[in-house]
Amino acid sequence: MPFAPRTDDEVLATTDVAVLLRYGLTQDAFRTALFGDGAVAAAVTLDRLGVVPRSLSYVAKVVRAGGPRYAAALPEPLPSREASALLRQWLETAAQLADTPEGETRTARWLDTVAELLGLRRDARARPVEEA
Repeated sequence: MPFAPRTDDEVLATTDVAVLLRYGLTQDAFRTALFGDGAVAAAVTLDRLGVVPRSLSYVAKVVRAGGPRYAAALPEPLPSREASALLRQWLETAAQLADTPEGETRTARWLDTVAELLGLRRDARARPVEEA
């Protein structure tokens, strides 16, 4: 069966990032979904909120240095209030579950993955469309 591409709205409608974080950080069976659809949905959501990849990469570094609980306590982890509130929810979820060094590293890797996807989305929009 061929791969059927989905729109951003379809991905968002069928993916609950918080649930995938809850299970993907602690259970191997959900890890692929967290780093796949979960990362895509997070990137789409944050992209729509105007988040730039370097902001999220910075938060990933903070998670590596101090853990998700420390990053969640930052006054404004991202430049906008709405994006910060959403990311804080995700970080608080991660903090409840990823209380080991492995879990913290996994959380930071997931944030880096989301940042990379954000960058790819921005780059794709910036490239001129080639005529067929």
